[in-house]
Amino acid sequence: MYKKIKVLGKVQGVFFRKSTQDKAKELGLKGWVRNESDGSVMTIIQGEEDQLKLMEDWLKVGPSKSQVSELMVLEEGYNLKFDSFEIKHE
Repeated sequence: MYKKIKVLGKVQGVFFRKSTQDKAKELGLKGWVRNESDGSVMTIIQGEEDQLKLMEDWLKVGPSKSQVSELMVLEEGYNLKFDSFEIKHE
C-alpha cells in the first residue's frame, strides 16, 4: 500500500526531508520525499498499513524545527513499488 501526502507549513529549511527519510527507514517504509515550489513538502510512502499510519502521525508533527499546519493525503493505492526511500532534488 502507498500514500501520496502533501505537508504544508514551515517545512522547508528545517531538515524536514532528511528527517522524513530517517523516520521512513526506521519504520521500514519505501518511497521518496521532495520540496515543492509552493513551500510544501511532497512524499510518497509505501509499506504496511500500520507503518503508514505511524508515518502519517509523525508527518503531522515533523522534526522539532518544523511547524506543520496541514497534512493532505492526495492519493492512496497499491500499484507503486519502490526499492528504498530517497530524497528527490528535482
